[in-house]
Amino acid sequence: MKINRDSDTVELNGPPQFEYGQKVRSRKTVRNDGTFPGKDIGDILVKKGDEGYVTSIGTFLQQFYIYGVDFVANGYRVGMKARELEGMRPVDGADVGC
Repeated sequence: MKINRDSDTVELNGPPQFEYGQKVRSRKTVRNDGTFPGKDIGDILVKKGDEGYVTSIGTFLQQFYIYGVDFVANGYRVGMKARELEGMRPVDGADVGC
């Protein structure tokens, strides 16, 4: 079985872009690809602009970091690549993460 990679970039050659507890915002709408339990394939899990916190950092295909992001407002924890997220700065230190 041949696995198609998204790009030739290997993120794992450097440190993760985001940290545990960091507040992030989704750059895209994410739909269930069949790996999210209790939802139908194609259901929207995260909308572009939704905010959440990094709760885990894993890897995928020995190429990418995958960030487990807890989107508190909708109650979902979704795995996302760095290019699907943007970091947010805390406002007056009010956002401390999970």
